[in-house]
Amino acid sequence: MGMRAKIALGAVVGVVVIGAVSANAGSNGKSSDGSGASGKDSSASAEHQPGGKKGEKGSGDGTAAPKKAAIAGDGDFQVGSDVKPGTYRTTGNTDDMCYWERAKDATGNTDSLLANDNVSGTSYVTIKATDKIFKSTGCADWEAVDPKAKGTPASSMKGNGGMFKVGTDIAPGTYRSTGNKDDSCYWERTKDAEHGTDSVIANDNVTGTAVVTIAPGDAYFKTTGCGDWKKAS
Repeated sequence: MGMRAKIALGAVVGVVVIGAVSANAGSNGKSSDGSGASGKDSSASAEHQPGGKKGEKGSGDGTAAPKKAAIAGDGDFQVGSDVKPGTYRTTGNTDDMCYWERAKDATGNTDSLLANDNVSGTSYVTIKATDKIFKSTGCADWEAVDPKAKGTPASSMKGNGGMFKVGTDIAPGTYRSTGNKDDSCYWERTKDAEHGTDSVIANDNVTGTAVVTIAPGDAYFKTTGCGDWKKAS
């Protein structure tokens, strides 16, 4: 039975059926210091503070200098000159107004598109050295993510929170989401943040109750339009 996924294309998200394992063109957040959820609240939400470069000096009045984002929320960026390859995160986005894409050239043609998504909450994206263009429209600024950073993972998450890094933002285990209507709940387990077809481990659109086991080896878990998730075991 084929799995169903949402695919963003030209800033429009649709639902399609793709083979035995389908792909979502987008995928989900760490805290700004790379530590993930704080542990003070068991819910891993997408509301993180924007990050910046370490070691920036304060203004001299005892306050820290404003942190500089790695990538602005709007613009076309050339990989290698405007932006370095690596993994980045944007947080605090609402109502799918944030749109991003990775492209293999700057023609703007459909076949130049490598991956894209419309985002609510948080998104993680890995920009590869072979990419040529990274585009971001209507997004909160992007911060660079340390892939080795650890955190205190939470045991619940917002159902429309976007992407959560497994082991940092959210703990592995079995989670339940209830009260979903009309297949509006979409979830996805991924092995990386490249957002390609090969990135997806499993996914589904759900009506009613959703039960998903997030494995320790999963890299990210994405949730869009779902009821809030709580860890059952």
